[in-house]
Amino acid sequence: MSPNNYSHISGLYLILDQQYTKKDIVSIAEEALDAGVDVIQYREKGLSKKDAIKIAEKLRTLTAKAAVTFIINDDPVLALAVDADGVHLGQEDIPVHIARRILGKDKIIGLSTHSYQEAIEANSLEINYIGFGPIFQSRTKMVTSPLGIDAIRMIRDSITVPIIAIGGISDENVADVIKGGAAGVAVISAILSSTDIKKSICKFKERMREVQIARQ
Repeated sequence: MSPNNYSHISGLYLILDQQYTKKDIVSIAEEALDAGVDVIQYREKGLSKKDAIKIAEKLRTLTAKAAVTFIINDDPVLALAVDADGVHLGQEDIPVHIARRILGKDKIIGLSTHSYQEAIEANSLEINYIGFGPIFQSRTKMVTSPLGIDAIRMIRDSITVPIIAIGGISDENVADVIKGGAAGVAVISAILSSTDIKKSICKFKERMREVQIARQ
């Protein structure tokens, strides 16, 4: 149950996590924003709070200038401190109602889900979108049973919030994921491990745009 119309999360959603790249993630963000990424999430569990705030502030400045949605992973207090657009929570993180109390009604809250049941339950909470996956086998999280595109189709008509698909999504399969009913896709290694960030993002955007054009 989306609490407001603040933002319809969709498109290419890049998760920045330093452990998956040797490049500076602020520099990656600059390239990604130039290439047209739609959402940036900052995820960093290994830094001190002081260092995390410094990076988050830099990312907030860049995303604000580009008018791109900026999300903080797991930490609503950090999101509030740097005036991020919202927070993304995992199933084991702070409860949604507590995050909403901290952030207020006008910030975005996303919630990770990994099954039909979790997606249905999430839809009744004060969230703006769900992360749903893993759709395919992923280099960042090894799983025995990826959900597949059929799982997106299964939940699409049962929930009202946008679905951001995640897990093993590449420029080769992203079109099928969007056709399956996802409003957008979250990517990590497909972009962070690329030798050409801008080119990789442009490929994703092109494939997604082709689906949108075909629907018109």
